Amino acid sequence: MWYNNILETIGNTPLVKLNKITKEVKATVLAKIETTNPGNSIKDRMALQMIVDAEREGKLKPGGTIIEGTSGNTGMGLAIAAAVKGYRCIFTTTDKQSKEKFDALRAFGAEVIVCPTNVEPEDPRSYYSVASRLEKEIPNSWKANQYDNLSNTKANYEQTGPEIWEQTEGKITHLVVGVGTGGTISGAGRYLKEKNPNIKCWGIDTYGSVFKKYKETGVFDKNEIYPYITEGIGEDFLPQNVDFSVIDHFEKVTDKDAALMTREIALKEGIFAGNSSGAIIAGLLQMKAHLTENDLVVVIFHDHGTRYLGKMYNEDWLRERGFLKDEKLTARSILNKRAHQKMVTIESDKTVLEAINTLKSLNISQLPVVRNQMIVGKITEGDIFACLFDNPAITSSHISEIMTKPFPVVDLDTSIDKISSLINKENTAVMVEDEFRKLEIITQFDIINAISV
Repeated sequence: MWYNNILETIGNTPLVKLNKITKEVKATVLAKIETTNPGNSIKDRMALQMIVDAEREGKLKPGGTIIEGTSGNTGMGLAIAAAVKGYRCIFTTTDKQSKEKFDALRAFGAEVIVCPTNVEPEDPRSYYSVASRLEKEIPNSWKANQYDNLSNTKANYEQTGPEIWEQTEGKITHLVVGVGTGGTISGAGRYLKEKNPNIKCWGIDTYGSVFKKYKETGVFDKNEIYPYITEGIGEDFLPQNVDFSVIDHFEKVTDKDAALMTREIALKEGIFAGNSSGAIIAGLLQMKAHLTENDLVVVIFHDHGTRYLGKMYNEDWLRERGFLKDEKLTARSILNKRAHQKMVTIESDKTVLEAINTLKSLNISQLPVVRNQMIVGKITEGDIFACLFDNPAITSSHISEIMTKPFPVVDLDTSIDKISSLINKENTAVMVEDEFRKLEIITQFDIINAISV
């Protein structure tokens, strides 16, 4: 058996039991692994459905242009379908999304326009507004509008919901889903509740989003809106695909908890899932008291971890945001393990001979070079040796004639892994900027000393 094209492989994703990460939960927890879709996310389902429905309704014509505001996953689904069907794609997205998402979209020939995150949806610079403007300006174009296009909910009502029902043999008691456009929980949830009205649908929200308060009070509170890091869930408006009557409860999860739990899923379950999956598990653990041994919970793992290699799976990125404080050495701890040393520099108009004498007298192997109190380069034993070998008279020349690029600068929270990767034949040390913007230097010997102490 074979498929006629890659679009026929969308859906029928596996359901996998979680063991270690949910050991505190009394219920059985199963994850619907949507990363097995060709675009590695659940959005492939609704992206194809929106295109098929638009074609049938005459909104999308041969040779047309698909326009959409997307954080990446819907764009991927649309781009894959467009490649097969012969459409052009233009996507608008926000600057908070990971670079990997942009690169993936461009790999399928899509044009990507990056817009600012921290603006109102109606602001002409927002990715919603830019997408709407492009649809008006470009002939034979169609805006998918995943937020308000009910083909989104339809795809999950006709596909995701029935799959879950059949895979659990109708035993599911709870569906837990991250809510962004709302199509997954609204579609799958509606189908499941039609089969069994007692099934609970829990939506995972993030701080900075309006969903939870609106569900509980009916009030759209703009004071709830502020920037957040978690990707794929939460919104600052109410998409038409969010059917609040289907969703029994919203649980908010912090950016930190979502990011760290994303990593835990990979470490403990061997499942390389995306940021929203971390938020879902963190939210489920917050609600564990409401579950019993007789419950069967299905969580949706929306997308793949490769979308987040530069973010949630990057320790330096986590440290910069204060999310990760672990036992690994950092620039701060390396400096703390040695006696305080004032960084020695040398002026660029000094001679090479003066540099040699300084290195010799202080028993060091490199010197940052300064000009007008600014670091402009470096000079090392290796630099001097290479030049002397070719021209012994170079000792009377100014250092500026043979200096090389300055050492890389890192901050105090930079990990030893990152520092080590920066030290090579060209850079035998790194400089560290402390809280007072003063610079210190870390050499290979400092790293060896810190590790061995």
